Amino acid sequence: MIYLVEDDNSIRELVAYTLHSAGFDAEGFEKPSAFWDAMEKEIPSLILLDIMLPEDDGISILKKLRASSKTKKTPVILLTARGSEYDKVMGLDSGADDYVAKPFGMMELLARVKALLRRAEKEEEIAEYVLGELSVSQSRHEVMVDGKEVILTLKEFELLCLLLENKGRVMTRDQLLNRIWGYGFDGENRTIDVHIRTLRQKLGDCGQYIETVRGIGYKIGGNL
Repeated sequence: MIYLVEDDNSIRELVAYTLHSAGFDAEGFEKPSAFWDAMEKEIPSLILLDIMLPEDDGISILKKLRASSKTKKTPVILLTARGSEYDKVMGLDSGADDYVAKPFGMMELLARVKALLRRAEKEEEIAEYVLGELSVSQSRHEVMVDGKEVILTLKEFELLCLLLENKGRVMTRDQLLNRIWGYGFDGENRTIDVHIRTLRQKLGDCGQYIETVRGIGYKIGGNL
């Protein structure tokens, strides 16, 4: 089941139709109150969430989802007319797994939904990484910095693990997007850069392990 919280009737109906046509069970909600009522009955596999909503804004809803043990790992894609970098960072910092600015194409949205569901449902390969004061457990979905747990979104966690898995190797933006988001780099997409920025901030001093290779992409150096 996929839940869509969107107060624009035309967008809500079009997205729901697209998801149904692709074989997904989907339910749309105009108001957050109706969404929360449905959440009491069933936790969806993924949530599409608009930011500008009546009753409550999407960022507040997202924070409540991440604060609950039942929904802290439920994949969330933000759908919003806001396209500034600040709004993207704010959404990602609040726990969103992806961000789609309006207007967006239905096929692109569907591709992102499928990619996020594949990642969320895929059984994690057991792996442990230690780099200085940073330790990462894929099996426990746990990140520790200097003995203290750091909470990352699903995409931030996957990005960190992919860089650690390829330690010392430069990963291009195109490679990162294809491996984690399931679509290619178009020359203007800043998804990777925004995620790297927030990931560095959350890792504190250990954020320096993520190195920028200008004009190409990113890598993690040091000794594992």
